[in-house]
Amino acid sequence: MVKLGVSLTGIGQQPEGTDMERSFREIVEYVRAAKDLGFDFIYQGQHYLTSPYQQLQTMPLLARLSAEAEGMGIVATLLTPLHHPVDLAERAATMDVMTGGNFIIAAALGYRDEEYAAFQVERRQRVSRQMECLEVMRRLWTEEEVTFQGKHFQLEKARMVLKPVQKPHPPVWVAANSDAAIKRAASRGFTWYVNPHATYETIARQVKLYHDTAAEAGSGTPELLPIGREVFVHEDRERAFREVRPHLGGKYEAYAAWGQDKALPGDESFGTSFEELARDRFIIGDPEDCVTELGKYRDLGMAYGSFRMMWPGMELKEGLRNMELFANRVMPALKE
Repeated sequence: MVKLGVSLTGIGQQPEGTDMERSFREIVEYVRAAKDLGFDFIYQGQHYLTSPYQQLQTMPLLARLSAEAEGMGIVATLLTPLHHPVDLAERAATMDVMTGGNFIIAAALGYRDEEYAAFQVERRQRVSRQMECLEVMRRLWTEEEVTFQGKHFQLEKARMVLKPVQKPHPPVWVAANSDAAIKRAASRGFTWYVNPHATYETIARQVKLYHDTAAEAGSGTPELLPIGREVFVHEDRERAFREVRPHLGGKYEAYAAWGQDKALPGDESFGTSFEELARDRFIIGDPEDCVTELGKYRDLGMAYGSFRMMWPGMELKEGLRNMELFANRVMPALKE
């Protein structure tokens, strides 16, 4: 893998009752440590109304952290159907300026009815809203004046003078779980952000689907892709599973309650034992185990690895230990 990053979603999402001021200070310490350890980027996803967890919102958090992460890439996954493209284009351009041209935006549809209901957006319109949003943003970033008449958004001679540093615009990844969403991204030339929840077997099949669809459409998609994974490494394999189970297992219980597994292809379910859930899905074990498992994804053509190494309720010292061992014993092999 060419670029390795840490996801802040786990440390930034904490159980109800957690002191979030303290949590923020720990996030800052975590990002500083990631930079010192040689990670290439930080990543943060977006959700709203995250009961039983609370989460700092993505864009203001990453804007603040850009000082600690100077020189690193910053990746934000945003629920694009819930945003207006003018607002999102301006915020993304602002982030690109603040990071010196190191900002990447990842577009996600989301899967939770609560979020769509709260924003009074019809969930059945989420695909068309996302496609329009991405088209309008691209045009605002690259054109002097934009007139657009879509189903959801209308602009008349809109001039966005603020432009991103990166040309023609910041990279746009599209997070996708289902086969239909992956084919849509491939046919439109978007970089697919390979989801962190599916099994290796599913991902291997979908990578081929993505490239085959892109070739058929002549859309010019990249050969190498970004992927997210859950990673916990310990010198002792059995202790790795024992120590991570309460935190990572609890997170996937929440995902099951939210219906995240319903967004996956086939009949995959998170309502199973932790051992079954982890098999071919999570990267857990000693350093050699992690090198072997992540090497499989590198061989599939993954250029960016976004790794979540902390989960709600985990102590900062344990998350830092995990990240340090990964940097010292796993990262060098993946960078060869």
